[in-house]
Amino acid sequence: MTIKLNNHSETYENAKKKYATLAKDENATPEQIETAWSNMQDELVNSLTTQITQNVANNNNDQMVLAGRGANILTTEEHKFFNEVVRSGGFESETVLPYTTVDRIFEDLTTEHPLLSIINFTNLGTVKAEIITSEKSGAFAWGPIFGEIRSQLDAAFKKESFDQSKLTAFVVLAKDLDKFGPVWVEAYVRTQITETYAVALEQGIILGAGPTKHEPIGLIRDLKKAVDPTNGHAKKDSTGSLTFTDAKTSIKEIGTICKTLSKTEKDKKINVGGKVYFLLNPMDAWDVKINFTIQNSLGAYITALPFNVQIVESEFAEEGELVAFVRDRYDAYSAGGVQVNKYDQTLAIEDANLYTAKGFAFGKAKDNNASLIYKLPAAIPQG
Repeated sequence: MTIKLNNHSETYENAKKKYATLAKDENATPEQIETAWSNMQDELVNSLTTQITQNVANNNNDQMVLAGRGANILTTEEHKFFNEVVRSGGFESETVLPYTTVDRIFEDLTTEHPLLSIINFTNLGTVKAEIITSEKSGAFAWGPIFGEIRSQLDAAFKKESFDQSKLTAFVVLAKDLDKFGPVWVEAYVRTQITETYAVALEQGIILGAGPTKHEPIGLIRDLKKAVDPTNGHAKKDSTGSLTFTDAKTSIKEIGTICKTLSKTEKDKKINVGGKVYFLLNPMDAWDVKINFTIQNSLGAYITALPFNVQIVESEFAEEGELVAFVRDRYDAYSAGGVQVNKYDQTLAIEDANLYTAKGFAFGKAKDNNASLIYKLPAAIPQG
């Protein structure tokens, strides 16, 4: 069982929404975005500090009840590591978090954040990666890569090399850490990194402009258009407009989307059944859900889209747009562990020590037909 510090304050949630709004605004200045990001981080620290202080106070007298209600059970290595953090009042330079803690970070990412639970991350273990991808059809066969099986498979193999982008989170530790035990310090550090990584990865997977901007290549980006040397990959053009006028029209529109996604850009046919997702801004998601909610004969309300299409929400999705994508046709990679370094440059925080937690990640769609953008009507019909 692990401690969950995810009951965040309304102030933090509002700061996160403000950052997401600015991140989508092409007219926002770097200074505005940086200020919003800093404010969001400040509110995250405040939220975590409040939660951990309340939890320590509430549970300090009964450790058995604490464990039974979800407190961390640390491994021997984790306990030793975070005991040393408490003893020394912070991290030593060039510290690498225990791999079990890193595993929990990515576990929390994929369970606490809907979009990241859909995208499968592969840990390559290296910063510079070389991967082999393929689009397969026909019979399967085992044998040496690029050997005799070539004649048995109708497949287009592609080898790609890429440098992963550095993803940095700031970790703020109170100078009087000795009032907390290693279990709480581990949860505090892990939650700060998880929440910061979640916001950054979600933004990158949706909006990322690619290596030019040291970001993943987002779902909304066009892989065929010329890459701007300053702004990176251009946004995709809209494939069309949706109306959801009535049940019959909705079935046809959604069916057409699934059919379009059922082939690669090289016209290879693929099975996308149960794998198609509609990425929507939370406000648009409610309109779509209302439209596709019915009451069955037992009086229960059921929300279901045709062809088992599912909705995933993100504040980084543009209002008025729907991004349709196939869940296993976006490749996401992480690399190495999470390295923590003391941050001793200019920025000072009263009664706290500041550290950077550095990891590496990258993401890219398999091809340009892995995701499509559609325009939503100004008012989605209800019912």
